[in-house]
Order: sequence, then structure tokens, then C-alpha cells
Amino acid sequence: QARQAPVVLWTPPVAMRHMAALLTAVAFVFITAAYVPRNGIKARLHHPMLLGVKTWALAHLLANGDLASLVLFGSFLAFAVYDRISVKRRGDLGPIGRGSGPWINDLIVVALGVALYVGIVLYLHELLIGVSPLA
Repeated sequence: QARQAPVVLWTPPVAMRHMAALLTAVAFVFITAAYVPRNGIKARLHHPMLLGVKTWALAHLLANGDLASLVLFGSFLAFAVYDRISVKRRGDLGPIGRGSGPWINDLIVVALGVALYVGIVLYLHELLIGVSPLA
């Protein structure tokens, strides 16, 4: 329904699509870092999944100016911000006793994150979401 009759709130400049593509690639690296054991990104950020969700949501808000996108991606952004505040108040610094490990793990995180990003942009986004990010 939302795609058939979108309520346009603003028209983002074309440059925002490029910014969104870059931010989304970074978000995929952060999200991947949450799953690869003993990497420096996770050791420094403590909760890379939350930062990845925030970055991903912000990227989509920059590139989409319709009400449905604002509600969807704004909700994800609000959730991730709230969760990060909650984590900080609890004093939870993430997994304890796990160092950053060898630098190769960071390289694996970046390579996997970029590979996932490319796969989703080129193939899965249009198939699953119905919108090509390249169009």
C-alpha cells in the first residue's frame, strides 16, 4: 500500500543516494563484526550490531523521503538509539575477556561485510524488498 500511494514528505537530493550506499556498506561491516569472533572492531565498539543498525537506518532515512520510510527506518533508528542508551546505563561493555585477536580477523570482517553488501545490493534487495537500490 505504502509504495502504491506514497506520502512524500521531502525529496532527498541525488547525493544522498550515494551517501546512503556508502553508509550502508559501513553498516554491513559493523553488523558482520558482531558475528566474527575476536575482531578489533567488536573490541573497540563493544556493540557493533547496534551501531550497524543505527547506520543502516540513518542511511535509508537520508535516501527516502516518504512517510512509510520515515516510520519504518525511524523506528529502527529509535530502537537502536534507545537500546544503546540502555546498554550504557547498565554498564554492559559487551563480551568480557575477549580481546581483539589477530588483525586477520578485522580483514575477514571487512571482506565479509563488503561481500554481503554487494550481494544484497546486486541481487537480494530487489528480490526481497521489491526495489532496486541501483535504480
